[in-house]
Amino acid sequence: MLNSAEEVREWAAFCTKHGERLPCAVHIDSGMNRLGLSAQNVDQVASDAELWRALTLSLVMSHLACSDEPDHRKNETQRKIFDRLRARLPGAPVSLANSAGILLGKEFVYDLVRPGLALYGGHPRRHAENPFRPVVRLMGRILQIRNAAAGETVGYGATRTMKKPTRLAVVSVGYADGFFRSLSVADDEEGFSGYIGPHPAPIVGRVSMDLVVLNVSNIPEALARRGDWVELIGPNVPAHVLAFHAGTIDYEVLTNLGQRAARRYIGG
Repeated sequence: MLNSAEEVREWAAFCTKHGERLPCAVHIDSGMNRLGLSAQNVDQVASDAELWRALTLSLVMSHLACSDEPDHRKNETQRKIFDRLRARLPGAPVSLANSAGILLGKEFVYDLVRPGLALYGGHPRRHAENPFRPVVRLMGRILQIRNAAAGETVGYGATRTMKKPTRLAVVSVGYADGFFRSLSVADDEEGFSGYIGPHPAPIVGRVSMDLVVLNVSNIPEALARRGDWVELIGPNVPAHVLAFHAGTIDYEVLTNLGQRAARRYIGG
């Protein structure tokens, strides 16, 4: 992937040195100001026929800055800039749409789309229904069931005090696994809930490195026992719901999941 006029020249020189028209993609910056050839860069290389003869251009692409907001005017602005700049380069397959960009309409699809979050069923838009089916689950095992009396506290910092007798499940997942510490719930707060079957199990107290504590008082004892599993991401708790409570986005939730969890690939 070539992101500047300098890199295009370097790749062409490499191809010439080795006597082979090696494939490459060119990334045009259409207004994100991250990576990619600027309009000035395109001016510098567009008319250099010898340069393009030295290599094989396999793809011309750009990246949308605001595709998660379908009505944002920058989407159409970027598309027009991209069309104008790519027309100055040799013909090649074209790509603009990421996961959210796919949903903007056929004029954003071109020859190739680049779904990332959509492959996992994540929610690529800030609003509206999610058209993609989630395929990721995160499960935590209950290590112990405890009974806390009214007035007792839970976890580091004693940030959560029980107002009445409460049955607690200690679950083997924590921030070392990518389960954010920001999901902690103190007194008089309501936050994230895992699920045991169809029953919500709210977090109480702080999320620690390896453990989290859930209130299972309203869950049948037969469903919440040592060794049972708690759904932390799944059909009842999509990744974007966890992300909302953690103050982030589901992209970060999924990429933050640690390597300590045993992975099971269904159908893999």
